[in-house]
Amino acid sequence: MTARPMGVAVVGAGNISKQYLKNLTAFPDLKVHVIADLFEEVAAARAKEFGIAESGGVEEALSHPDVDLVVNLTVPAAHVEVAAAAVRAGKHVWTEKPFSLDRESGLGLLKAANAAGVRLGCAPDTFLGAGLQTARRIIERGDIGIPLTALALFQTPGPESWHPNPAFLFQAGAGPLFDIGPYYLTALTQTFGAVKRVAATGSTARPIRVIGSGPLAGQEFPVEVPTHVGALVEFEKGGSAQGIFSFESPRSRGGFLEITGTEATLALPDPNNFDGDIRISRSGDEGWTAIPARGATHGRGMGVLEMARSIRAGVPHRATGELGFHVLDTLVSISESTETGTFIDVDSSATPPPPLPEEWDPTASTL
Repeated sequence: MTARPMGVAVVGAGNISKQYLKNLTAFPDLKVHVIADLFEEVAAARAKEFGIAESGGVEEALSHPDVDLVVNLTVPAAHVEVAAAAVRAGKHVWTEKPFSLDRESGLGLLKAANAAGVRLGCAPDTFLGAGLQTARRIIERGDIGIPLTALALFQTPGPESWHPNPAFLFQAGAGPLFDIGPYYLTALTQTFGAVKRVAATGSTARPIRVIGSGPLAGQEFPVEVPTHVGALVEFEKGGSAQGIFSFESPRSRGGFLEITGTEATLALPDPNNFDGDIRISRSGDEGWTAIPARGATHGRGMGVLEMARSIRAGVPHRATGELGFHVLDTLVSISESTETGTFIDVDSSATPPPPLPEEWDPTASTL
């Protein structure tokens, strides 16, 4: 194979595509050839903004001869449909979270990709950032002893005050559990491994919300999912976690994740970020000691790059479809528990990948 950057198509030109494209168009090992969207004029505008040569509909992206990997940034309800079409076209796929909206379609996608000999990757890739990677190295070095428990908190009034088109964040496949939960659960699996079972409660404070900014300000929309979820999580290899994911709090308190071990407690950076200092409090300490993060902090798209490099090297990538599906399976189980009031077993599993080398550099040209 002739050495060249891996060819990429981006499907979905919405709000999050700007964060991805800032990096995907800057990493030397990737080349974005085309951006597609159901609304082709939106794709054309985004392509012009980032200097991408071609734009159009989804089929144009999937049939592009220079595209090896499709970055699927569609709304959650379209994730599996677009990913499955890309798999049929023989393309590797990176998809935004959640992996799917239900277990059946997610498992079908995994099987289809395996049969086609292509790879699946899934957000979030924040766990590859310097903050969470440094925290993992600290834990694996034994600095907190044996990890025992974790506490995760995410509380805000909700995204309708700032997001220009937030209705989809209150529909199936979103809400605080499916939209924010993947960051925390993915981070926790890196320390505790796969989830064994869960229990949860959920509530919805307001059935109708109002868009607070942008051209749609003042427009009402329905809330279709719980906007507050409290969850208990038990892991296969021992250890447990408690989590609150809420769009119902007047006071914002996000990015709170602590892991307690037999010797110390570690405060991790925001799982929705790629950077942030780590703090440790050992037995007998009156306060916290800060530990600087070391590694890459470039942001969304790092997982796409790590996947592309791994494909070319013939080695496993880290943010796998299996991991994305296991997190999805856990989220669905939590949701089922809010409805049944019982513990729900999580049947899938996933193995944490090895940490990234501290010197891993997204700006290097390696392909």
